Amino acid sequence: MDEKLIISQKKYTEETSVVSARLPNDLIRDLNEVAKKTGYNRNELIQICIEFALQRIEIESSEK
Repeated sequence: MDEKLIISQKKYTEETSVVSARLPNDLIRDLNEVAKKTGYNRNELIQICIEFALQRIEIESSEK
């Protein structure tokens, strides 16, 4: 895991929708730490992380 997640300026400006997700408490603590260090709120960081993952996702085929 040598790829870094670089946090830059906000990208999305259009309308938003609410999505609910359950996260482990230790993950939320880590997210809060990053929020404190960067000035972003949790929602913004979650968006950044999801975008980062979606741009790099590789879906394995279940066909053999």
